[in-house]
Amino acid sequence: MTDTHIDDAPLSTTAERRAVTTAEGMAPGADWVIVSRGLKREYDMGGEIVRALRGVDLAIRRNEYVAIMGPSGSGKSTLMNIIGCLDTPNDGEYWLNGQLVSTMKDDELARVRNKEIGFVFQTFNLLPRATALHNVELPLVYAGMNAAERKERAMQALEAVQLGQRVHHKPNELSGGQRQRVAIARALVNNPSILLADEPTGNLDSKTSQEIMRVFEELADKGQTVIMVTHEPDIAAHARRVVVLRDGQIESDERKTVFAQKLGLPV
Repeated sequence: MTDTHIDDAPLSTTAERRAVTTAEGMAPGADWVIVSRGLKREYDMGGEIVRALRGVDLAIRRNEYVAIMGPSGSGKSTLMNIIGCLDTPNDGEYWLNGQLVSTMKDDELARVRNKEIGFVFQTFNLLPRATALHNVELPLVYAGMNAAERKERAMQALEAVQLGQRVHHKPNELSGGQRQRVAIARALVNNPSILLADEPTGNLDSKTSQEIMRVFEELADKGQTVIMVTHEPDIAAHARRVVVLRDGQIESDERKTVFAQKLGLPV
């Protein structure tokens, strides 16, 4: 079944997405890797209640490439933390790869997080004295995988981001773009359900940013689900779908072409 919409219809209003986000208590079908229903998150800031999310309904298919953006205070970081199993909502449901994670305890969340999600951050977070290969191997070391399999999986991940020739280089011997590729390879090495990137070009110049965007596009072409959080419209426009948050709610949910045309960006 395909979504029943015309090309410029808001994706959040299409028949299938509407159906899956309103089926409260029902596990989504295998096509949907992320489903949130009425997601709310509030914080008590010294007696003042801050409503970061005010009922977010979102459905992301397996293998989609989605950007989540919005201004400061829009709720995008809070939504990213919930999607990444780093936080839980006060109300509503969050399903990740068929699992209802919004009601899980911290130890359960940690297991799901380590298995299902690969994180990419703007600061790279690489060990400075370790080679690219060893940096990528680290999640597998923590998982208890044997050395031979670790090396093979890490090599495959580095080759997937075109760094097969730089495996024995340390971070200070790599460019900023190459360091971010190592970080992406490390996020991929556990074969996660989703690759979650938080401002992945925040520390990169414009040319290198375009290079990293091409890496994400290639991974999406190969079937990796990619979710990128950014405040930059030109970076968000590289994704195939752009969800814009404002005041804790989804303001728009559109295809790349519609989003880019509205902002006068190249399609």
